[in-house]
Amino acid sequence: MEQTFTAEEFKEKMYSNLKVRPSDSVILMCSIFIASIGLNMNSIPIIIGAMLISPLMTPILSIGLALSLYDMKLLRAGIRLLLVQVAVSLTVATIYFAISPITYPSNEIIARTEPTIWDVIIAFAGGTAGIIGAQKKMSNNIVPGVAIATALMPPLCTVGYSIATRNLDYLIGSSYLFIINCSFIAIATFIGVKFMGISQELTKQDVNHKKVNRLLIGLSVLIVLPSIA
Repeated sequence: MEQTFTAEEFKEKMYSNLKVRPSDSVILMCSIFIASIGLNMNSIPIIIGAMLISPLMTPILSIGLALSLYDMKLLRAGIRLLLVQVAVSLTVATIYFAISPITYPSNEIIARTEPTIWDVIIAFAGGTAGIIGAQKKMSNNIVPGVAIATALMPPLCTVGYSIATRNLDYLIGSSYLFIINCSFIAIATFIGVKFMGISQELTKQDVNHKKVNRLLIGLSVLIVLPSIA
C-alpha cells in the first residue's frame, strides 16, 4: 500500500521546505540561467531541463495549503520564499538577456507572452497533481512533472527578457502568464487539501474559511477573464 504523510506530518514537511537556504538559491540561479539560455536559443530540451531542477513549486503549494488551513504563519513563509525566488530569478534572467548577443525574441519567448484559457486549465490540473504527489512519502516524478507542465520558469525568464529589452507588451503578457500559473496551482492545492481531508483534520471550519473561499472565487474570476478575451 502506498504511504502518504499524515495531515500533521504534511504540514511540518511544508514548514521545513520554506526555509531560505543558500543552496536552494544557487540551484534556482542555475535553473533560471539554463532556462534563459534555452529560451534564447529556442531549445525546448534545455528549457525542460531547467524546469526539472527548479524549486519554485514548493512555496506555491505551501501557499495553497496555508489558505486551506487558514495558517497565516505558513502563508507568510510561503509568500516570503516565493518573493525571494522571484527576485533572484528576475535578477539573473535580466542580467543574462542584457549581455546576451542574441537580442531578437525567439518563438519560445513569444509563446510566453500571450496566455490563454488553456494555460489556466493546465495550471489548475498541474496544481491538483502536485499536491497529491507532494503528500506521498515515497519519491515520485509527479511534482517535477508538474513543474514542466505548468512551466513556471519560462514566464519569469521572459519577464527578465522584457526588462532587459524594455518591451512593455512582452512584460505584461509574461507577467500575466506567471500570475496565472502561481494562482491556479495554489487554488488547486487549496481545493485538493480540502478533498483529501487534511484541512478537516487540522482546522475547524469557521467564518474565516468562508471569507477565504469567497476571496479565492473572486480572485479566480478576475485572473481568468483577460485570458478569455
